[in-house]
Amino acid sequence: MLKKFLVSGISCLLISTAMLPVNAAPHEPAAQQAQDQKALIGRWDITVDENGKPAPSWLEVKLSGTRTLVGYFVGTSGSARPVAKVNFNNGKFSFTIPPQWEGGDQDFVIEGELAGEGIQGTITTSEGKQFSYKGVKAPYLKRAAAPAWGKSINLFNGKDLTGWKAVGAANQWEVRNGILTSPKSGANLISEQQFTDFKLTVEFRYKKGSNSGVYLRGRYEVQIEDSPKDAHPNSVLYSGVYGFLAPSEINALGPDQWQRYDITLVGRMVTIVANGKTVISNQEIPGITGGALNSNEGEPGPIYIQGDHGPIEFRKIVITPAK
Repeated sequence: MLKKFLVSGISCLLISTAMLPVNAAPHEPAAQQAQDQKALIGRWDITVDENGKPAPSWLEVKLSGTRTLVGYFVGTSGSARPVAKVNFNNGKFSFTIPPQWEGGDQDFVIEGELAGEGIQGTITTSEGKQFSYKGVKAPYLKRAAAPAWGKSINLFNGKDLTGWKAVGAANQWEVRNGILTSPKSGANLISEQQFTDFKLTVEFRYKKGSNSGVYLRGRYEVQIEDSPKDAHPNSVLYSGVYGFLAPSEINALGPDQWQRYDITLVGRMVTIVANGKTVISNQEIPGITGGALNSNEGEPGPIYIQGDHGPIEFRKIVITPAK
């Protein structure tokens, strides 16, 4: 009886083994998996190839608990979106996110792999389009000492668009009675000069329901929007860093009023004073915001003014760069 049972068991084992696919990939050994997982954790500056046109994106991967990877993702449009789970095995990863402002009715699918010290892979959009991308580890941008400030520069001369270039659409910007004016949605403005660390003062006025923004180094948008003063503070409202940092309060004066931001950016650390009140105090900007010009965070960048979301006016744009 025992002999018959043993023979039967061995036969079952042989049959089960034979049924395994010959090309089945084994799971990565635990030690290697942990090492590769550690390599993926962090922030990544991504460049997407959209049919030959480079477009910026960003990814942060974090460890939740002991083994689950989660994160945040910034696409080529929209704000930072949470990633509930990053699937990872054998050096390859994938995750999905729902569409935000984009068209289409399917989730974005992001797939990739570790490639040397970087990452690479594909993004399938909510409309079913597929693009390839490459990413590099984002720089920390930590500063060893406080900056020494140089001389202030008037980026707007009060007369014309000297020092600026319009991009993205037909140029609607003009100067009226010493005021830089965008009377309707159209092009964005980019300063010809580029900067690293700086103090920036802008005085602006918007119409009811309008929306604009000032991009620091062309990558981090400080939101200008007709937000109600009693609104719950949110990163996409007045004086927030779009998708990342919410102000402590909405210290807005309302439409058709001249208002002022005093912004200090040192490395990734930003302080925003809205109409004389500090609403963000020395907070870290994790990565690029939607609408950024590029994802090259280690490089200097311009001041970039959004003009494609409604009427906006500026009467003062003064920058004091670090030496």
